[in-house]
Amino acid sequence: MKKDIPYRDQLVELSKLYKIDEIKNYIRSKKNLTVSQIELILLKNKIRLPELSYNKKKIATIKFKEQVITNVVLTVCLLAFVTSLISIRPYIKTITDEMKFTYVAKEYKSNFKSNKFPKNLNTQDDNKKLENHAVSLDTQITLNLFENLKYDLKKIRQGQPVKPIYLSQLPKDLDRLKNTKKKKDTFIKIVMPLILDENNKILENRKKLFKILSKSTNSMGEKRWLKRRFKEYEIKKGDITELKVRMDIIPPSIAIAQAAIESGWGTSRFALEGNAMFGQWTWSKNGIEPTDKSKNQDHKILKFSMLRSSVKAYKNNLNTHNGYKEFREKRAELRKNNKKISGLKLVNYLYNYAATGKEYTKSLKRTIDQNGLTDFDDATLMNSGKSLPARASLIL
Repeated sequence: MKKDIPYRDQLVELSKLYKIDEIKNYIRSKKNLTVSQIELILLKNKIRLPELSYNKKKIATIKFKEQVITNVVLTVCLLAFVTSLISIRPYIKTITDEMKFTYVAKEYKSNFKSNKFPKNLNTQDDNKKLENHAVSLDTQITLNLFENLKYDLKKIRQGQPVKPIYLSQLPKDLDRLKNTKKKKDTFIKIVMPLILDENNKILENRKKLFKILSKSTNSMGEKRWLKRRFKEYEIKKGDITELKVRMDIIPPSIAIAQAAIESGWGTSRFALEGNAMFGQWTWSKNGIEPTDKSKNQDHKILKFSMLRSSVKAYKNNLNTHNGYKEFREKRAELRKNNKKISGLKLVNYLYNYAATGKEYTKSLKRTIDQNGLTDFDDATLMNSGKSLPARASLIL
């Protein structure tokens, strides 16, 4: 633009150049706009004004206000972004831990693969196939494994998820660990993932059960599923109420304490020879003969091909046997009242588990208290709440 053109005309020319309809309409209606009004309209449309601004002070004020608003908006956005980063940090850490665990687990799997493990395991057949391919790691290898996978009970007590490491057998030389605390911690690390995994399966089944019950009609598949659950929990006549009572978790503190007492913290003959962690009796051939039983006793200790099977049988025992009816009823009462299913609240109802009765429950309570096992009643398994991919778990 030429310098000798009056400032107002410059502004009008700018509005024509940038096709500002608002100013054009004012001119057509023969309304006389002041220089300040034209300047404000141009600024509103983000058009730079000529150097000889008629109302520089006012325009500067407007620009300052706009800059302040922009800065406030940017600051709010930045704070929101930082806050969101802080809030999702635990989730990012969990995902990172899972990725690290998956990588190290794959390394261990490749080391033990050779001809010991069957390929292409399917979910339903895993246990049966693995029973014939069980591996017994010695204590030092087990400790190295836990260290490499950063499996730390202290962090679990603080809320870190439990690594899904499933050992098929106990280390044969676990008793050689002279450090009692280290021996106990190793045993807890071995049995806890197995217990939590079994509890997760129960919770998934409970969720499916209540989903089925909420429907007015059920499919043939759902009816077959219910029929299998009635058989699994030994319920006759399709008693839904009883199924809801029996289909529930075993508090990890109780399961760990009972496994510790019955197996001598993983060092008993029954545990090492037959993966019998819970001292369950049998009158079949599939058992280990006790050396100290009386002449009137003809039972054996039920043996298993792998630890997972022992945990499953233990769960079935507590959830079906008539001797633990009070245990199940008290657990159902806690569930109904939305209270935590705690080991210490249920331990007194397991007096039928051993011949010593109440003394046995006292021993269980001492084991739970002295070893801080109630901390593990809140423990969760890494990736719980969804199907665990084979690559993210370690079965040895």
